[in-house]
Amino acid sequence: RGAHLREGHFLGADLRGADLEGADLAGGLLRAARLQGAALRGARLDGADLQGAHLDGADLRAASLAGADLARARLDGADLRGADLSGARGLSPAQLASALTDASTRLPGCPAEGAEGG
Repeated sequence: RGAHLREGHFLGADLRGADLEGADLAGGLLRAARLQGAALRGARLDGADLQGAHLDGADLRAASLAGADLARARLDGADLRGADLSGARGLSPAQLASALTDASTRLPGCPAEGAEGG
């Protein structure tokens, strides 16, 4: 919990069900990592490489994934309520449809909260 793993290399790692709540994984290499059911609530995954990662059922509430690469990532049942996905790359409508989102989820292309304009 709250671990500092910035820019860590977890290529294909088996982290199913891991408690990574509040962890700093910004810039990390998590390509093809198995994170099914992992607790990532409030985690920092800014700029992380999550291509092909298995995030099925993961708790990503209030996590920051700004600028993360989510191409081919599996998000079936992932909880993205309140998550920041601004600037995320490779995220398809089908991926989002399979995850749980709400009005507080910041999606790619959406203006920052409190930004002027509209």
